[in-house]
Amino acid sequence: MGLVSRRGVVPISHSQDTAGPLARSVADAAVLLGLMSGPDPADPASVAVGGRFDGNYWRYLNPDGLRGARLGVARRFFADNAPLNGFLDACVATLKRAGAIVVDPADLPLHETAAAEQEVLLYEFKADLNAYLSRLPAGVRVRSLADLIRFNESHADQEMPLFDQELLRQSQAKGGLDEAAYRDARAACLAATRGGGIDAVLGEHHLDAIVSLTSGPAWFIDPVNGDSDTGGCSSPAAVAGYPHITVPAGLHRGLPIGLSFFAGAYAEPTLIKLASGFEHTANARVAPRFLPGTC
Repeated sequence: MGLVSRRGVVPISHSQDTAGPLARSVADAAVLLGLMSGPDPADPASVAVGGRFDGNYWRYLNPDGLRGARLGVARRFFADNAPLNGFLDACVATLKRAGAIVVDPADLPLHETAAAEQEVLLYEFKADLNAYLSRLPAGVRVRSLADLIRFNESHADQEMPLFDQELLRQSQAKGGLDEAAYRDARAACLAATRGGGIDAVLGEHHLDAIVSLTSGPAWFIDPVNGDSDTGGCSSPAAVAGYPHITVPAGLHRGLPIGLSFFAGAYAEPTLIKLASGFEHTANARVAPRFLPGTC
């Protein structure tokens, strides 16, 4: 959080989301991060980074980057999904083959903070979107979250043919960021993901990073039953404001799965080294294809 300025980004939750590179390789991602990062006085998180900006993340690439690294496996994210847990086993074997020292399991003490995360998101989305929309050119009709809700309602056939806008309404019902409910939820999130979460696990096991599958395979769009989310590990690092990198780990029944590496604040150099080592060893990226159909 803070390496890449959030100014100009359409907001969701300013304390739980940040921009970053999406690339075909770890090398490309490292180059892009160096180009994207930098101080911005208009972003308080950027100011807090201080002198930790690094314009050359390329230098941390290392095809042998896993050798001697201490990695903890966060098992609980997929413990109840036997196929994905088996896929994770194969990834762990790759880590060991590349010379990593693996602590398995190394789970976060408080695995679930969804209620507090959602509370923070609802408060911040209202405040952040109102600020973003208020800065748009004068001719733009939608200037606030309330305007957006009204626009969607008046154009429901076009904007919401398959779903409603419950989250927008829930967010609009919240007060300001000075309310105790918001402050308490944000404090609970930080306690669970930083000192009582990622930092605690890293310290307890003397780890360089925590690893797990990024998420389950993508699901088909189902307009009747909705999403079939199979879980993922992105929330703890996002809520903490810590770095997280995901690398292709192979295909599960024809669909791509990623392996995630995450650690404490400003651990980008370490994560780039580890991710580049895994990428070199696993060589798991498969070029995407357009399929003729599904069954």
